[in-house]
Amino acid sequence: MVASKHLLSLSSVFAAVANAKYAQGYPPNVTLSNQTASMYQLSEDSEFAFILNEYASLANEGGAASSEILRAAAKIEPGNLESWYSEFNYLADQIHAMGEKAEKRNAFVSAREAYFRSSAYYRAADFFLHGNLSDPRIYTLWDQQHRDFDKAVSLLHQPAIKIELNATGFTIPTYFYPADPTLPGQKRVHGERVPTIIVGTGYDGSQEALYHSSCRGIVERGWNCITYEGPGQPTVRRNQNIGFIPEWWEVITPIVDYLHTRNDVDVDRLALIGLSFGGLLAPLAATREHRFAAVLAIDGLLDIQAAFKQQFPADMIELYNSGNETGFNEYVEAVLAIPTIPTEFRWVIDQGMFAWNTTNPYTWFDAAGKIFLNAEKIANIKGPVFVASGEDDHMAPGQPEEMARLFVQDRRWRWRALCPWC
Repeated sequence: MVASKHLLSLSSVFAAVANAKYAQGYPPNVTLSNQTASMYQLSEDSEFAFILNEYASLANEGGAASSEILRAAAKIEPGNLESWYSEFNYLADQIHAMGEKAEKRNAFVSAREAYFRSSAYYRAADFFLHGNLSDPRIYTLWDQQHRDFDKAVSLLHQPAIKIELNATGFTIPTYFYPADPTLPGQKRVHGERVPTIIVGTGYDGSQEALYHSSCRGIVERGWNCITYEGPGQPTVRRNQNIGFIPEWWEVITPIVDYLHTRNDVDVDRLALIGLSFGGLLAPLAATREHRFAAVLAIDGLLDIQAAFKQQFPADMIELYNSGNETGFNEYVEAVLAIPTIPTEFRWVIDQGMFAWNTTNPYTWFDAAGKIFLNAEKIANIKGPVFVASGEDDHMAPGQPEEMARLFVQDRRWRWRALCPWC
């Protein structure tokens, strides 16, 4: 979420994946653009407004209700983090109670819809609490959102399968959503091997939200979808106390191995999607894990630390570049102590230290710089890559376009090496 404010239709993603096999080995035609458009702000606080829009967008696929988000937006005080928590926690409790009543009446569709929404609102209530790592609500809210989400996906026509996969030093929580063969127009037999999409998010997003933003549409089109979380991401960070790691293929390879064991997965048509900071993590994984027909970076991101350096105060960055850990930490702590500091600045640092499992700002910032892509790494990615550039992306301007250029240059070099007279 932190690195992308994008509007990309699901049909564009499907077209990129479905046509991937035709693009292999050929230099793609790439149009690089990032046109702007305005969006109505639901809060005077710009960060609150963005996150409110994120949750409102889930209403398209049953993860929220527009009227409920608008009610919360009207009640939340701009810049007041406790106000944000209170309103979304209240909303989550109310919708959760609706789900319980519907479940008792055996009204399972209504229960499922309510539990999906209450799960999302519990996640929203947690969103700005990470500045205090000892706050128990970080864990209690997450446990509640898990319980409600698990109830909801168990009531799907094709229930999701929750799996914990083993990796080196950690486990990977996943949800596998099998393609629904009964939907109109699918016309396929049960157990047929079908294309499968692995979807992951990034800096702060949850895999539960990915059902609404990605997997529901994928499943309805007759494909399988699997979501996951790795180190630094919500459940692994909370339950295993592991922050982000640069070796992201250690997360993805066990998922691919698992998919190879299923008799409903066409392993020749696997795709990997990374959203937001995942737009760096997904192609990073593909530098070592090569069993993909396509990789999608939405949005493309090469270096999150470099993006932060563009946004943060110059004197703060000068302290980091000089290796002055004490000075850097004192600067950050002094700024965070200012009550009127912009919410976006506060949240990026709070979430960063939470996600990298540290209370030391310098340690977080330095570790963030160890997760990056460059031309040398990109040259190790074997298949076609779809790179999106977020509309009005102000966190990493120019990085998606630069990533696309690197892929174009690499593919042209490879093509000329195979066909020097072409």
